[in-house]
Amino acid sequence: MSIAHPPIPFRRAGQKYAFVVVGVIFLALLVSAGLRASPSVLLVPLEQSFGWNRSTTSFSAAVGIFLYGLVGPFAAAAMERFGVRRVLIAALSVMSLSTAASAYMTQPWHLLLTWGVFSGVGSGAVAVVMGATVVNRWFTKHRGLMMGLLTASTATGTLIFLPILAALASSGDWTRVVWTVAGAAAALVPVAWWLVPDRPASVGLVPFGSDPHEPPAPATPRTGMIAATFGALSRAARTRTFWFLFATFFICGFTTNGLVGTHLIALCGDHGMPEVQAAGLLAIMGIFDLFGTTASGWLTDRYDPRKLLFVYYGLRGLALIYLPYSDFSFYGLAIFAVFFGLDWIATVPPTLRLATEAFGDREAPIVFGWIVAGHQLGAASAAWMAGVVRESQGSYLMAFVAAGATGLIAAVIALLIGRERVVAQPA
Repeated sequence: MSIAHPPIPFRRAGQKYAFVVVGVIFLALLVSAGLRASPSVLLVPLEQSFGWNRSTTSFSAAVGIFLYGLVGPFAAAAMERFGVRRVLIAALSVMSLSTAASAYMTQPWHLLLTWGVFSGVGSGAVAVVMGATVVNRWFTKHRGLMMGLLTASTATGTLIFLPILAALASSGDWTRVVWTVAGAAAALVPVAWWLVPDRPASVGLVPFGSDPHEPPAPATPRTGMIAATFGALSRAARTRTFWFLFATFFICGFTTNGLVGTHLIALCGDHGMPEVQAAGLLAIMGIFDLFGTTASGWLTDRYDPRKLLFVYYGLRGLALIYLPYSDFSFYGLAIFAVFFGLDWIATVPPTLRLATEAFGDREAPIVFGWIVAGHQLGAASAAWMAGVVRESQGSYLMAFVAAGATGLIAAVIALLIGRERVVAQPA
């Protein structure tokens, strides 16, 4: 049974209505990014309020990061089965309710359940996989650029939320952080209900860049969500291309969300930098990532994505190796923030293009969801591993150097990825 879609006053925009849909998804991804960035400003306040150690708080953050990725392929299949709008509204609701519930937690398992399990599931459905699905449905031109813009929304979310959340966390009442995130997610529910159709054809439109006189492509037959999710994985996993993309994206998550996104503020604190100032570094990265990822989408439409990935991972690895040996002065950290920020998630548009070339428009979002699961598995590993290293050695040095080395390995793997179609799409 489908939900009747309300009248849309913007239909007169024709094909350009695709940009309205992208705008709403941009905002949703922005809020999801703000939620995922929140644990980085909550680590220290929660330890001070409840006496929990770094391993405990890092583990909950790691679970959330892992589920954020694991949900991706299932969310992509759910969007095929139930529609983008239903999935978006359900996910925003889960994000809002789970973060709000954490304001009342008193035990470590409460943290694990709210910020680990439920927020991971909710935010995982509102992630780059949703962006990939929307771009493939609503655009036939400028796909790389649009994916770059949607990916950049995660940087913008960090840019907007982190300084605000850090200031709220340092005010002495960490619950202000969770209420802010919960309110932002809840505010988007009616917007998504009103402005996001499932497909262009459902409101009498065609994708941007398509011939308006051509009949819309026939709807693909609906299959079971679980069958579609694991069927796509089974076909993709027989190919070398999938495993190369999975490996590089594992390292991408290991070096960004898991390590820097979770532990940079704590690392700077070890060197005497206040939390709000350290959060400002992540905001600087967000500014440069906004430009870097958007530019990456533009470049992906024009150049070999494998060579782009080689450059991105190589620079990232060198930046991570440099950081623990810097003097942690304003200028030293600013240099790191600029270079690391420019390619924080610039890897997404070329990775999605390679996945689409290999697995086709229909299965690519689901396969890409599994690749994103690898990204978040890497991120979860780093979030937990870095906490253990810090607790056992009293320093983050080895964690950052090891992550930098993996970045250089990913640069080499990127050049080995093939560009031919490797899996025939199912009938």
